[in-house]
Amino acid sequence: MAVKLNWANRITIFRILLIVPFVSFMLKINDSRLSETARLGVRYVSMGLFVLMAVSDGVDGYLARKKNQITKLGAFLDPVADKLLITCACLLLASQAGHVGKFLLPPTVVVFILGKDLFLLIGFVIVYLITSKIHIAPAFIGKLATALQLSMVAGILIAPEVSRLLPGWIWFLRALWWSAAGTALLATLIYIRDGSRYIEAYEQGLANKSES
Repeated sequence: MAVKLNWANRITIFRILLIVPFVSFMLKINDSRLSETARLGVRYVSMGLFVLMAVSDGVDGYLARKKNQITKLGAFLDPVADKLLITCACLLLASQAGHVGKFLLPPTVVVFILGKDLFLLIGFVIVYLITSKIHIAPAFIGKLATALQLSMVAGILIAPEVSRLLPGWIWFLRALWWSAAGTALLATLIYIRDGSRYIEAYEQGLANKSES
């Protein structure tokens, strides 16, 4: 029997698919074979795709809540879409191929941000192996970390234009990307604590059943 996707899940899947052209255009931002005008156009297209994906992130969540269409598939796909987008964007903005001018994202920031997602993936697997249950419990700190990361990427993509009007933009970006890194670290610690408590509660429940 075929499963019919609701509009919230369709938008989430569409957002995941948009990552492919986003990465393709980002890889051409510093392509020496292109003219300066063409490279500028490529960056603008990348910005447009990123904004579209960021906006769709809010739209699918709004539709899911408004129409009461919150599903397990959506609860799984939405953070996956965010993590794929952030991972690709961070790696590209820290690379020679995809960086934006002098606004090169520090590798340390990338490690903190991607390290959070790696630890979450490992924790997800550990919880599933121990409890045989899929445990997804979004926390405010995780949403804040994602919001800061999306803002950081957007800020870097528009940096060449904004920095002409606001010379101190680079300092704002540095504060933003280190805030994103610090929040990612804090979110990692909180998720590790919550995961440990979930496993302890599960094992305590098993112990109580065996005693009764």
